[in-house]
Amino acid sequence: MLSCSAALFAACNSNPKATDSTVKDSTSVTTQSIPDSANFEADVQGQKVKLFTLKNNSGATVAVTNYGGRLVSLLVPDKDGKATDVILGYDSLKSYQKPKEPYFGAIIGRYGNRIAKGKFTLDGKAYQLDINDGVNTLHGGFNGFYGKVFAAKQLSASQLELTYVSKDGEGGYPGNLTATVVYTLGDDNALKIEYKATTDKTTIVNLTNHAYFNLNGAGNPTITDNVLQINADAFLPVDTTLIPTGKLQPVKGTPFDFTTSKTIGKDIDVADEQLKNGKGYDHNFVLNKHDLTTPVATVKSTVTGITLEVFTEEPGLQFYSGNFLTGETKDGKGGKAYPHRSAFCLETQHFPDAPNQPAFASTVLKPGQTYHTVTIYKFSK
Repeated sequence: MLSCSAALFAACNSNPKATDSTVKDSTSVTTQSIPDSANFEADVQGQKVKLFTLKNNSGATVAVTNYGGRLVSLLVPDKDGKATDVILGYDSLKSYQKPKEPYFGAIIGRYGNRIAKGKFTLDGKAYQLDINDGVNTLHGGFNGFYGKVFAAKQLSASQLELTYVSKDGEGGYPGNLTATVVYTLGDDNALKIEYKATTDKTTIVNLTNHAYFNLNGAGNPTITDNVLQINADAFLPVDTTLIPTGKLQPVKGTPFDFTTSKTIGKDIDVADEQLKNGKGYDHNFVLNKHDLTTPVATVKSTVTGITLEVFTEEPGLQFYSGNFLTGETKDGKGGKAYPHRSAFCLETQHFPDAPNQPAFASTVLKPGQTYHTVTIYKFSK
């Protein structure tokens, strides 16, 4: 189906026991660990939920639950060789099931990001999706993949395959869609996410992962000091409901210019209509020409020395600066609060609202076609 290199403008073993390491953040010394797998064992939707671990030979460990295909922990060595958990999440399945949970680490489908008013038309037929974000549909609606139980198969110590069959009409989407996501942790501390999907009826699909990163360490109170570069000369301005206007706006001369590295916080509070609309950064960047050999974004923490490089075949990158995190509860991993702007997301995807904007690269998948795309999050120190 989707050729992710297509034109952008027309022209997303069960863990036997916890492993602890002590790491430094900018305010305190924090214990980083993989949550207890027992806290994730349950029957949900008539299926078994578990916590799986992936390990490599370079000191990295990833914990994944098949509930929503969620990345629960991602421990990588910092500049001192100490394991640092760089993604936000929870210590138990129950917390992932709470109302208005912010999609921590989830596989997002059928459609990552927003669709205006939850409406689109395919082959002359109008479809209405769940409205779960003001007047729009966000991340698949109330029946998104983030709350579904995936069939899980641990292929090796470093690889996990997850499969979910979304029934025709689920969330308002047409077609029985079979989606498979494979997580692979390489010895170069790169987490590869490979997405595939097929359908028996023409539909739309836009899969991504909603990991919330903080390279200072999960639970650190800010990401505004993380240094970010994005290989994009343009971004998609949005209206007040965060739907793209349809225009491409050059980043030059705006707070959205990350073509040269700068801290996330450098321009985040300047007077700008787009920052006001997003309450910070919550925008899709139009990536310059790229392939899986060239990073589309690079982030570095001066606290831990950890660098993240993002590689993808997708045309867009949603940069979200954690504007809606509140820190009102202390139910994060290790009893941590996750306050305002204490994490960022770099969601690789096709553009928001593409089904309603013909100038955007198509997200239509037809019977006989295969949706296939790869994204890699690579860590170094």
